[in-house]
Amino acid sequence: MKKIILLFVSVITLTSNVNAQGYDIKINFKGCKDSMAYLVKWMFDQKHIADTCKNIKNGLIQFKGKKDLDKGVYILVSEAKTIYFDFFINETQKFTINADMADIAASLKSADSKENALFFSYTTYIAKKNQEFGKLREQTKGKSKEDSTSFMNEKIKGLNDDVRKFDADFMVKSKGTFVYDVLNLKTEKEPKDIPKASNGRPDSVYQYYYYKNHFFDGVNFKDERIVRTPFFAERVDKYFDKVILMHPDTVIKEIDMVLSKCDEGNLVYNLLVAHFTYKYEQSKIMGFDKVFVHMGDKYVVSGKAKGLYTDETLKKFDERLNIMRNLLLEAKVADLYMIDTTDGAKVRKMGFDTASTSKSVTDLYYKNVDKLTPMFKTLYDIHSKYTILVFWAADCGHCQKEIPILNEALAKIKGTIDFKVFAVQTKDDLYDSWKKFIIEKQLGDFINVYDPIHINNLKERFDIYSTPVIYILDKDKKIKAKRLSADQVVDMLKALENIEKENLKNKTKN
Repeated sequence: MKKIILLFVSVITLTSNVNAQGYDIKINFKGCKDSMAYLVKWMFDQKHIADTCKNIKNGLIQFKGKKDLDKGVYILVSEAKTIYFDFFINETQKFTINADMADIAASLKSADSKENALFFSYTTYIAKKNQEFGKLREQTKGKSKEDSTSFMNEKIKGLNDDVRKFDADFMVKSKGTFVYDVLNLKTEKEPKDIPKASNGRPDSVYQYYYYKNHFFDGVNFKDERIVRTPFFAERVDKYFDKVILMHPDTVIKEIDMVLSKCDEGNLVYNLLVAHFTYKYEQSKIMGFDKVFVHMGDKYVVSGKAKGLYTDETLKKFDERLNIMRNLLLEAKVADLYMIDTTDGAKVRKMGFDTASTSKSVTDLYYKNVDKLTPMFKTLYDIHSKYTILVFWAADCGHCQKEIPILNEALAKIKGTIDFKVFAVQTKDDLYDSWKKFIIEKQLGDFINVYDPIHINNLKERFDIYSTPVIYILDKDKKIKAKRLSADQVVDMLKALENIEKENLKNKTKN
């Protein structure tokens, strides 16, 4: 959508209201040539059409309905998806707005909606200052570069000072209104009297903690209207992406803090639970699946998010959590009982490669258990400082590129770091092409294994939904890193070594 006024992009969700009186919003839009217009609303960070005016005559746009609209900030959107302006729908749901296409910001008026009249006084002033700023460049014509820079800096400072004073005065004047609540969501809370640090400069630590501790000042998390504004989602994401320390334990603590400000089960609470759960399930940052597990355990499957998910979804959620919980950083992985490539031919002769049912595989296993037991190569049989656990498939195009890269990278540090590679072929039916690939790419330093007996349940135990998947385990088979690309493995091993050295150095000092 193209914006004409760069202040809000807003929207809301529809819910029923017992005492609904309906809505009737008329917009006298002089100069508007549209034949159709949309009333658009936010739901956190999503936009939805709340109503459509399909018959605009002489610039009169009317949205009318028998049920109340959800309270929040709305936007008028043109037939061509251009955003015209924002306005409030709150307690008063029957009102008129006057506007002129020639200068929308300056012309916005509403005689029968005090909230919109207040809001329009704000947007009109900001638009005026934006226009003044836009004309500054014209006033530098004929000046030298130095004079032009000095002129612009002085004028910009003056404009900023004016806007800050107006903003502060406006917030005082509008306190107690929903307009104030919305503008407060975009207002940065910064300290005024900053103490000096020991170096004589403003104390940056004080500034940070003041900013962090006051970030949500004045935000009422119990008021469902805040999710139907353009700034709430932005504020939440900014806090969790840019303000707090990017560590899963810190994120968990801060999520619990924010949710404690909500009424359990209300729209804000449920929306934030869903948002954080999805956000950290999808996170690409290693270790942040711990946040997802926390969300699932504490808020979702515990029953604290009633009505948010269907029973079927909750069941799948629980299954997913049971997998992820055992694969968090520092978790000790389950052992694996695998067959080496060198013993693959013997196992195939037993009939495992042609067995088609779980019963036939089970029968073959018990029939040959005495022969199979000595063949098993287990993960816990590996004795090295680090085990690189790799899951891959011989017919996977990405694996065909990544596995040789991994082999070449590890060859360069062989002898400098104590490691072994436990490379698991995930598709037992690719035995021949797997062996051929191992020989061609000279993967003889890997412990190359597979599971023709199907006793390890690889997919669920290690969350194998695509390949390759690479874990780094320590000597106790605890996860130190996971889901790495081939070119990240060596750097991660070196980083783990450096961390250990630093820890030993600190212990020696103490």
